[in-house]
Amino acid sequence: MHQLLFERFISGARGEPPDIDVDFEHERREEVIQWIYETYGQRHAAMTAVVSRFRSRGALREVGKALGLPEDLTGALSSQVWGWSNDVDDEHADALNLDRSDPRLALTLELARELIGTPRHLSQHPGGFVLAHSRVDEIVPIEPAAMIDRRVIEWEKDDLETLGLMKVDVLGLGMLGCMRRAFDLLAEHKDVHLTLASDELQHDDTPTYAMIQQADTLGVFQIESRAQMSMLPRLKPREFYDLVIQVAIVRPGPIQGDMVHPYLRRREGKEKAEYPKPELKAVLEKTFGVPLFQEQAMKVAIEGAGFTPEEADALRRSMATFKSTGGVTHFRDKMVEGMVANGYQRDFAERTFKQIEGFGSYGFPESHAASFAKIAYASSWMKCHHPDVFCTALLNAQPMGFYAPAQIIRDARAHGVEARPVCINDSDWDTRMVPEGVNVRPRHSAFCGTDQDWASLQPVRLGMRIVQGLSKDDAQAILDARARAQFVSIEDVWRRSGVKPAALERLARADAFQALGHNRRQALWAIKGLGQKPLDLFSAADAREGRTVPEAMEPQVALVPLTEGREVIEDYRATQLSLRAHPVTFLRERLAARRIAKCADLMNLKDGARVEVAGLILVRQRPGSAKGVVFVTLEDETGIANAVLWADRFEANRRTVMSATMLAIRGKVQREGIVIHLVAETITDLTPWLREVGELELPNMTMPGDGATHGGTIDPRDRLELPRQRALESWPPRRSLKAPDLIPVRSRDFH
Repeated sequence: MHQLLFERFISGARGEPPDIDVDFEHERREEVIQWIYETYGQRHAAMTAVVSRFRSRGALREVGKALGLPEDLTGALSSQVWGWSNDVDDEHADALNLDRSDPRLALTLELARELIGTPRHLSQHPGGFVLAHSRVDEIVPIEPAAMIDRRVIEWEKDDLETLGLMKVDVLGLGMLGCMRRAFDLLAEHKDVHLTLASDELQHDDTPTYAMIQQADTLGVFQIESRAQMSMLPRLKPREFYDLVIQVAIVRPGPIQGDMVHPYLRRREGKEKAEYPKPELKAVLEKTFGVPLFQEQAMKVAIEGAGFTPEEADALRRSMATFKSTGGVTHFRDKMVEGMVANGYQRDFAERTFKQIEGFGSYGFPESHAASFAKIAYASSWMKCHHPDVFCTALLNAQPMGFYAPAQIIRDARAHGVEARPVCINDSDWDTRMVPEGVNVRPRHSAFCGTDQDWASLQPVRLGMRIVQGLSKDDAQAILDARARAQFVSIEDVWRRSGVKPAALERLARADAFQALGHNRRQALWAIKGLGQKPLDLFSAADAREGRTVPEAMEPQVALVPLTEGREVIEDYRATQLSLRAHPVTFLRERLAARRIAKCADLMNLKDGARVEVAGLILVRQRPGSAKGVVFVTLEDETGIANAVLWADRFEANRRTVMSATMLAIRGKVQREGIVIHLVAETITDLTPWLREVGELELPNMTMPGDGATHGGTIDPRDRLELPRQRALESWPPRRSLKAPDLIPVRSRDFH
């Protein structure tokens, strides 16, 4: 139907095994791996290996350890390195005000640079399988893997391809598992039975594409990144093949090959596509004369330059995925001269090759783009028509994608989904939907589905899995006890479930005992009154009478309620999100006094306006094709703002950008339609402001003395005279994600 190039995967002219990549649900991939072993046998199937090599962070830590540098120093140095970078710059030390003339520090930096790229250890390929008719161990060396019931070949996949061995990539895709959960929820709660192959998902749905065109795609497969969201309002997908283009065009290859802007101009009718000959038009017409896919590059080489199928396949191989080998350049003369010999203008031939040369960084196959676009459309359809189902499935599939649960919940609530907190008497391990019949609330303006979809919208109850530190075994013990009867008190939970008080404390920190009449502080106080183990005598009596009688009666204590800001901090500490308020809400008056605008205000500003916004750092992204430019996504209570930091601006503020939790960025608005960026000029670390949100008034662990009844300060005896009683995270406040006065927002870094 999509006229894909089958020779991309298998061809008689190639005289080699086919190229097979199959994506499975991430959680079920091990089932497939074990099925392959059972079907082909341990002697005829083995996984390929990968040689892991030192990168900047690992090199700094290992060399620093060998030379005796303090661990906090090597940790600070490595924190200045961006992701998987392969550079160790002197500026990293300068940013920390370190003395580079110190012999050991200078030697550490020098040796770390030399160590980069050196093999570190042998590990398993994510899913590469070698299958053979004869015994694999008679062809290549194999060994038992660290994981049970696995065998791994001691060579890398490139070596195996040179030998011509059959390799199949068995890969895991998180969104497939997410969509399976979504389809199950849809069938269970709304009696709608769908799969990816269902007829409803084979036709272009107008509301779904309207949502996509507005870049309302948080959580959606492949088109949720900042770059993809910026492209969506410009490309305006209206049908399935537009999504195929969307998936493929925001890649290093098309960007570096200067394909993006020509394609957009031609799509908008601002520029006319060039087709010097009919055979080239047949190849490039659906992409307006711009070769966006590997298959098109192969066809251009065959039709335009007279390449043989073998030579075109060699060209495809040189388009190395995720790494630039420079192999495409070797075909320059043959392709340009071949096109000239076939009657094409030299200028056109050179421009065409320059575009194809961009695939040397990363050119996307059309077949892969079509497969990914299929899942992207299905997930978009689910978010559009059933955001409650999509949110629930997405939360249960974490960790996955660009955004943390806090942003997923915020986005779902913005689309009219009611989210409810963790509850000891109502939450399961997974987040679940709460069946409450027809939704009679007034329709939310941001809801994208039909009126019928809105009527079927159901609340979402957060699951115990989001509670930090709570094990699945403890949660299951609580759920098994609750299945017999609802809990009536904290002691009832403890006695019937048999879990340790530490597990109940984690639930108390998540404010999960509201259904029993206890707020967070009251629940922690009550748990401190429990023993380490229920007494057998009382347990037997309770079992005989069918009710729980407290082992001891404690006097009532009037506990000072936490401030709203402190409640939000504790929510984040316990679950990484809060349903009460956004942390920046408590700073808005102070931000307004400094004339810092809200993120939502950017929509009302003109191109070129100067403004300052502030928010929590959600995402830092430094694409390899962006020449050192860093993109930072900030979030406040009104929405998000996308900031652009030019390379020099990032280097001047590297330490702040890499270590801060909250930033204020002043800059110039760059606007194109509804796509808005803020080009950064000055950057300010507002993390100290964020520390003041809670007005630290209660240590994490309840302590004796005034700490229980007076929320403003900690009893000096706990701090000075009784150091052994202080909790790990109580005093003094640690300046890290574990500091009790800091909201622990974990930003995500991408490349």
